[in-house]
Amino acid sequence: MDSSQKFSKYETFVIAILAILQFTIILDFMVLSPLGAILMPTMHISPAQFGWVVSAYAFSAGASGLLAAGFADKFDRKKLLLFFYTGFTIGTFLCSIATDFHFLLFARIFTGLFGGVIGSICAAIITDLFALEVRGRVMGFVQMAFATSQVLGIPIGLYLANHFGWHSPFTMIVGFCIIIGILIVVYLKPIDAHLKSTEKQNAFVHLQKTLSKPNYLLAFATTTLLAMGGYMLMPFGSAYSVHNLQIPFADLPTVYVITGISSMIAGPLIGKYSDRIGKYRLFFAGSVLAMIMTGIYGNLGPTPLTTVIIINVIMFVGITSRIISSSALMTAIPTLQDRGAFMSINSSVQQMAGGLAAVIAGMIVSETPTGYIEHYDILSYVVILGMIVGIAMMYLVNKMVQRKVTNPAVPV
Repeated sequence: MDSSQKFSKYETFVIAILAILQFTIILDFMVLSPLGAILMPTMHISPAQFGWVVSAYAFSAGASGLLAAGFADKFDRKKLLLFFYTGFTIGTFLCSIATDFHFLLFARIFTGLFGGVIGSICAAIITDLFALEVRGRVMGFVQMAFATSQVLGIPIGLYLANHFGWHSPFTMIVGFCIIIGILIVVYLKPIDAHLKSTEKQNAFVHLQKTLSKPNYLLAFATTTLLAMGGYMLMPFGSAYSVHNLQIPFADLPTVYVITGISSMIAGPLIGKYSDRIGKYRLFFAGSVLAMIMTGIYGNLGPTPLTTVIIINVIMFVGITSRIISSSALMTAIPTLQDRGAFMSINSSVQQMAGGLAAVIAGMIVSETPTGYIEHYDILSYVVILGMIVGIAMMYLVNKMVQRKVTNPAVPV
C-alpha cells in the first residue's frame, strides 16, 4: 500500500473510532489529578490517600496487561475490545457514584484492570488492518487523542466539576463510552484473521513463549527506556514552571493548551512524514530535537511566558515524533499469532516504566521550603542520556523490522 494512498471510508471510520476511544481512556486517567483540589476536601481524604487513588489505575493497568496477554490472541479483537471497553465503562460509572475513599480506590482499580488493556488491543487492530507503510499516518491520528484530552477534555472536565460536582466529569465520560460502544457494535467488522494462524495452546504457555523470544525482549526493553524518558519530566513540570521559571499559576493552562493544540496539528503531519522518509529517520531527528530542547528547558531560570511556550511546543514536537515513529515500528515486530500478547505485554511494560520513572525522578530532584525544584538540570541530563541509549536500541529494532519486511519467512 502506497504511503500517500487515501484511506477508504471504513478505514477512516476505524481510525476515528479508535482515536475517540483512546480519548476517553486518556481523559479518564488524566482528569483525576486536577480534580484533587476539589475531591480531597469533599471526601475528607489526605494527599497520601489521593496519591493511592491516582496510582491505583496505573498499577492495576500494568498488571492486567500481563494477565490478559496469554488470552489476547484467542478471540476476535472486536469482541475483546467490547469486553474490556464495557468493563472500563462500568469502572468509570463506579467512579461517578463513589462516596468515600475505599469505594473510589476500588473503582479506580477496577477501571484500570479493564482500561489498561484497551490500548494494546487498539494497537493490534491497527497492525491487523493497516500496512506498515501507512501505520505512521494512522498512529499520528490516534495520538491526537492525547493532545485533544489536554486541550478540550481537562478544561471541560474542570468546568463540569466546578459547576456540578467532581462526579460529573466521570458521568460525561460514561456517556461518551456508551455512544462509542454502540458504534463499535454496529459498524466495526469482526477482526479474526489471527485466529486462523493461532496454534491451540494454553494461555500461560502462549505468554511464556511470547516473553521468551529475544527480539520481543529487545522491543520490551526499548519500550521501557522510551517510557521512562517520557515520564521523568512530567511529574514536576508544573512545579518547575511556577517556582523555577516564575510562570504565574494562572498562566499554566495557556502553556498546556497551546502546546496541546500544536501537538494536535503536528501529530498527523509527523505520522505522514514518518511513512514518507522512514520511521527510524524521523525517530532519530525527533530525539535530537527533544534532547536539545530538554537540555535548554532543564537549565532555565525565570523566563517570559512566550519563551516557555515556544520551548515547550518545540520540545513536544520532538517527543511526539519519537512516540509516533517508535509506536509504528513496534507494531511491525510481532507475528500475526502473537500480536495481541505482544501488544498487551508492551502496554504493561509501558505503564510500569512510567511509574518507575516518577519514582526515580523523585529521587533525583528535591523541593525547597519555597517550592523551588532543585536538581532539575540533573534530571534533564538523565533524560538526555536515556534518549541517546534509546536511539541505539531503536536502531536495533529498526534493523530487525527491515529484516522481517525483506524476508517475512524468517521467524522473529
